[in-house]
Amino acid sequence: MATSGPPRRSRPSGGLGDPEAAGGGPALTVRVVPDVPALRRTFDYLVPGEQADLVAVGTEVRVVLHGRRVRAWVAEVGVEPPPGVAVRPVTAVRSVGPPPGVVALAAWAAWRWAGTVPTFLRTASSPTVVRPLPAGPRRAPAAGGPEAVGGSAGVGRRNVGAPRSGVDPAAVLAGGTAVVRVGPASDPTDLLVAAAGRLRAGARGGVLVVVPEVRQVRAVAAALRRHGVPVAELPGGWAVARRGGCVAVGTRAAAWAPLPELRAAVVLDAHDDALVEQRAPTWSAWQVVAERARRDGAPCALVSPCPTLDLLAAGRLLAPDRTAERLGWPPVEVVDRRSADPRHGLLSPRVADLARWAVAPGDGTSPGGPERRVVCVVNRTGGVRLVACAACGELDRCPQCQGALEQVEVPAPALRCRRCATERPVVCARCGSTSTRALRLGSARLRRDLQALAGAPVAEVTGAVADGDGDPAGGAAVVVGTDAALRRLAHADAVVVLDLDTVLLAPRLRAAEEAMALVVRAARLVRRSALPSAAGRGAGRLVLQTRQPSHPVVRAAVAGDPGLVAAAELPVRQALRLPPVTAVAELSGPGAADYAGALQAKAGAAVEVDGPLDGTWTVRAPDASALCDALASVDRPSERVRVEVDPLHL
Repeated sequence: MATSGPPRRSRPSGGLGDPEAAGGGPALTVRVVPDVPALRRTFDYLVPGEQADLVAVGTEVRVVLHGRRVRAWVAEVGVEPPPGVAVRPVTAVRSVGPPPGVVALAAWAAWRWAGTVPTFLRTASSPTVVRPLPAGPRRAPAAGGPEAVGGSAGVGRRNVGAPRSGVDPAAVLAGGTAVVRVGPASDPTDLLVAAAGRLRAGARGGVLVVVPEVRQVRAVAAALRRHGVPVAELPGGWAVARRGGCVAVGTRAAAWAPLPELRAAVVLDAHDDALVEQRAPTWSAWQVVAERARRDGAPCALVSPCPTLDLLAAGRLLAPDRTAERLGWPPVEVVDRRSADPRHGLLSPRVADLARWAVAPGDGTSPGGPERRVVCVVNRTGGVRLVACAACGELDRCPQCQGALEQVEVPAPALRCRRCATERPVVCARCGSTSTRALRLGSARLRRDLQALAGAPVAEVTGAVADGDGDPAGGAAVVVGTDAALRRLAHADAVVVLDLDTVLLAPRLRAAEEAMALVVRAARLVRRSALPSAAGRGAGRLVLQTRQPSHPVVRAAVAGDPGLVAAAELPVRQALRLPPVTAVAELSGPGAADYAGALQAKAGAAVEVDGPLDGTWTVRAPDASALCDALASVDRPSERVRVEVDPLHL
């Protein structure tokens, strides 16, 4: 029965597996959130006296709802049901659940991203039944020195070290939310150890560290353990984190780590898209962590080599001095393609020289791996992704859907539509010529061409390559791939971004920020290079091929100053009233039209609803609070509607 009566008594701590909960007591009425995302209501159930002391806010129970046994989370303890209503008992007390603070945070997130509370409580819960909690963590013995945790955290054949963050940890952890800008090669271990120092002996609170990638989880955990810090790696260490007294480390879902209370929080690479959930509700991990730290009165550090405008609006900016920050950036070369010979395509003479240098006999300083490595990045897979007739210039289009055709070679030469998979012979539909001209090459075709230039095998690394502990390039000295290569490889001496303009000119709001993030990943990959450093810069080489050498992203990379991108982007966002100047949501799906109409009728003049454009409505408000209040004020239609708050690819 759904109710809303006042609480009779509250039990914010204790519960299943807690030493503070023991013995029996009278029967207890609790208010629960069923694990049924379609429901946006709570229900009251009775906990028998012999199980009453096992239940607290957050405890997982089993209840019968509409004839089905479902999981539920206790949201309130000791409520008064409506008079004359018979309250059914819970069928089982299932497991330790999230702490009360996380349960309250789930309700906030459901409002903030127009979702449902069960969606977030499911993320915050243990993947296995926990009963009871384990004993408190012990401090690991200190051993050795710190281990670099920046970037993908792969250990290369040459570890020449990395500069520390360059920012005073005491200033970062002074209180509130701090946006910490560091160089791509900088090592944030000093910040992590300082945050871990806020753990108190015997206290139940903990420190939270969130990173974008699994490899970073392992590296951060190893570095902290070497400093004698107790660590819980999530999701496997959920029960240890729930007990508290440790540093919980994990990827995006770790924003919901079950630490009873935060003492400090650190988000590494807070700009990374991997920290944003792509499925609705489209929540952001760094925003969840920042709100959680605010509620607990804990300092929160959002660390990034290239803070986005959204991040910069979240707190005070702290950055190292220019000398220290430039040391975290490698030397950057810009290949201006405006005057390039069109016959070279993306493989400019500079790329050819680097490829030949990589495969030339080296000095033998790196047994067991390539002595030199050059990585070429293009964010297109496959062969020739855009084809035109060499005779008449006609662009080859699909006869079924009019989509662009790509040229494939296996099992036989053909033109294939990437949209509907229709194939046809390599013949121009206009003039009948069989000669084609490549307008846009994919990584597979570039690999073959680069292999011919280098005179040696070239490896291809894309998102389709299975991720493992070994070298995905098989030890090759020259590698071609998408930005997956930047995430999966452990080292490189030079990285070439073959076509930066593809990202810079993408029809998206965050195109410049996404391009800057790509440049940062490339700069970070060369931090372990044995190449001599240029004056005041890090190791390795970064080569950017572009027809826009004066673009703010290119200038920022050359200067080692990501602030140039933010300075150029903010006036544009302000003029166009785009985030973070305003708050935006997108509506799509069969029920979007009805939902948009209801918003227009009820939200008032402060909220604008535009559309439809390609079946999508855009909702704009002065700030996030006004937007979320408007979305929550309108009931969802019976037909499905996807609500994407703060769309990543606007």
